[in-house]
Amino acid sequence: MKKFILFSLIWIAVINISIAQKLLSPDENLEMEFSLQADGTPVYSLNYKDKKVIEPSKLGLDLKEEEDLLKHFSIANTEESTFDETWEPVWGEVNEIRNHYNELEVELVQEGTERILILRFRLFNDGLGFRYEFPSQENLGHFVVKDERSEFAMTGNHTAFWIPGDYDTQEYDYVESRLSDIRSQMEKSITANVSQTSFSPTGVQTSLMMKTDDGLYINLHEAALIDYSTMHLDLDDENMVFTSWLTPDANGDKAFMITPAQTPWRTIMVSDDARDILASKMTYNLNEPSKIDDTSWIEPMKYVGVWWEMITGKSSWHYTDEFKAVKLGETDFEAAEANDTHAANTKHVKEYIDFAAEHGFDGVLVEGWNVGWEDWFGHSKDYVFDFVTPYPDFDVKEIQDYAESKGVEMIMHHETSSSVRNYERHLDTAYQFMKKYGYDAVKSGYVGDILPRGENHYNQWMVDHYLYAIKKAADYKIMVNAHEAVRPTGVARTWPNLIANESARGTEYQAFGGSKPNHVTVLPFTRLIGGPMDYTPGIFEMDISKLNPNNNSHLNSTLANQLALYVTMYSPLQMAADLPENYMKFPDAFQFIKDVAIDWDESIYLEAEPGDYITVARKEKNGNDWFVGNVNGNEVRTSNIKFDFLDKEKTYIATIYSDASDAHYKNNPQAYEIKKYRVNSKSKLSQKSASGGGYAISIMEADRSEAKSLKKL
Repeated sequence: MKKFILFSLIWIAVINISIAQKLLSPDENLEMEFSLQADGTPVYSLNYKDKKVIEPSKLGLDLKEEEDLLKHFSIANTEESTFDETWEPVWGEVNEIRNHYNELEVELVQEGTERILILRFRLFNDGLGFRYEFPSQENLGHFVVKDERSEFAMTGNHTAFWIPGDYDTQEYDYVESRLSDIRSQMEKSITANVSQTSFSPTGVQTSLMMKTDDGLYINLHEAALIDYSTMHLDLDDENMVFTSWLTPDANGDKAFMITPAQTPWRTIMVSDDARDILASKMTYNLNEPSKIDDTSWIEPMKYVGVWWEMITGKSSWHYTDEFKAVKLGETDFEAAEANDTHAANTKHVKEYIDFAAEHGFDGVLVEGWNVGWEDWFGHSKDYVFDFVTPYPDFDVKEIQDYAESKGVEMIMHHETSSSVRNYERHLDTAYQFMKKYGYDAVKSGYVGDILPRGENHYNQWMVDHYLYAIKKAADYKIMVNAHEAVRPTGVARTWPNLIANESARGTEYQAFGGSKPNHVTVLPFTRLIGGPMDYTPGIFEMDISKLNPNNNSHLNSTLANQLALYVTMYSPLQMAADLPENYMKFPDAFQFIKDVAIDWDESIYLEAEPGDYITVARKEKNGNDWFVGNVNGNEVRTSNIKFDFLDKEKTYIATIYSDASDAHYKNNPQAYEIKKYRVNSKSKLSQKSASGGGYAISIMEADRSEAKSLKKL
C-alpha cells in the first residue's frame, strides 16, 4: 500500500509538471503559466495583479517539407533561474538599467521525430519575453520556417493604436479603434507609399499598443530581431486572438535556420499605469550586451542640414534637369547645365556650417551631394549610386576643411534606392571615403522596392543586411542612422553605433499632406519601444506653401509642441530640421533647441495616456539641468505636474515655452509664450496645452541671488 501511494504521488507530480508550470515576476505582480494540451501542444497564459492579460495561447512553428513543430510534445526537463544585473548604456534615457527577471526554460521532445525544442520564458516586472530555441541535434540541422504560430489571445475587444501590417513600410498614421473595427478601417488606413505590401484585412504591425476597458495597458512587440524575419500580427477578430505573421522572402519562405539557433523574443508589456510602458527597458534587456569594446567614438549629436528645404520641394536633390537617364561613369555632369534648385552645393552648405557653428550644433547633414539623383527612383536600377562621386558644385575637400575650421562635424548621406546588392558591393569603399573626408556618421536610406526583385524590406535577408551594414560601420568607427529600415528591437544595446532609425512616419510627412495632430502622443508607445527615432523635429514654419508655393501642406503642430518633441521623442541624434531663416524669426523660442540636452542621466514620465498626452522630465547627462516636454493630442488639456524630481537643496530657474491662450495647431500654430519662474522641489505647474500643442521647460540650476527677482512657482 505504501509503494502504491508513493508511486501515485510521483505520477501526480509528473502530470502536474506536464499540465502547468508557473513563473512569477520578481515583484510577483505578473504570473505566467505554461502547459501542454492533451495532444502535446504548448500553451501559455499571463496574468497581471490577478487580472487575465493573455488567455491560453498556443505556441509552435510550421516547417517547410518537414513535420511541424506544433504538437506531440512532452516535457523532458524544466529549469527555473533568476537573473539580476545593472548595466550602463552607451547613450540613453537613463545612465543605468536594471535587468531583473525570473526565467523558465522548458525542454520539449516531439514524439516520433525526437526533435528537441526549447521554450525560454523571461518574466520581468514590466512584462514577458519568450522565444524558441533549437539546440544542435541529430534530427534537426537545416530547416525552413513556413510560418510561426505564436498566439496572443486577448481577453476582450480592447482599444488599439495600430498601423496596417506591411512588408515594406511603417510610414502610416496610427489608427485608434476597437480590435473589432480593424477590419472595417483597414482600407482607408493604407495610405500611399512608394513601396508597400499589405497582407491581411486584420494584419497590424508591432509595436502594438492596447488598452483594456478595465485599465490595463498592453504592448506586443519583439526584441533582438537578428537573422530572422520581422513579425507582424494577424487578428482573428471573432475570437480576438493575434497570431504571429512573418515577412516572407521572394519565394514565400519566412526563415532559413541552422541549429543551434533561436528566434527573436516575443514581448508582452503590461501595466495599469501607461507611464510604465514608456519607461520600460525590457526590450533592451532582452538583447545581448555591447559587442563594441571601445565605444568612446560613439557620441550623441545635435545637427542641422539641407533636408527640409528638399522635402518641402523648395530645393532639389538632383543637380541638373538635362538628363532623363543617368549611367554612372558615362554621363558627363561637368558638361551639364546646373539647375538653380540643387541644395547640396558648396556655397550653400557652408552657410549651414556657419549656422551650426554660431548656434552650437555638432553637425551638418548634406543630402543630394553625390551623382545619380536625376533618375534614382522608380526604375528598378541596380547601379544607382557609387557613394563617392560628388556633383560638380560640391567640393568634398573644401567642405571638409571649412567644417573643421568651424568645429563642425559633417554627416554623410547614403541613399541606396533599395538597391541592396549595389550598396553591399560599395560599403567598404563608401566607408573609407567617409573616414578620409572626416565623416563619422551616416544617414542611410532604403526608398522604393527592394532589389533583388521580390524581396521585402522586413524579411530575413533584409534584416541580415541592415545588421551587416551596422557591423561593417563599426569596423570603421561610424555611427548609423538608418531610414526606411526595419523597425528597431533593442539591437542598439548590442551595436550602439546604431544611433537612430526612422522606421515610422516622421516629420517629412507633414510636408506630404500632414500627420494627425496626436501622432507624436502615440509614437513613444509604439515605434520608440524598440529604440530611438530620428523624427527630425523643430519646424517653426507650419505653412509649407511659404517655402514652396506649389505645396499646400500644413504641419499639424504648434510651435511649442515642436520644442517639446526634443524631450518626448527620445533620440541621441536630434535634428533642428527647419531652415535657418525660420529659426531667426523666433530666436527666443529657438533658444530651447540650442539649450536642450540629447543624452540623459535620468528620465521620469510624469503623465501619459496613449493618443492623448505625454509629459516627461529628463536630467542631462553629467549635469544638473533638467528639461521637461509635454505633447498634447486633439483636445485642449490642462497638464498638472510637480517638480519633486528636483534636488531638494537647490534653487532653479525654469523657462517655460508654452502655447499661447489662442494657440491651435491649424489656426494659430505660432502663438507661444515664454515665462520664467523661480522653482524648487516643492513647485507645481498647471499649464494649458492647445490642440496639437504642448510645452517645453528648461530648468537650470541657479544661485538664489540670480533667481531672487523672479516670481516663485
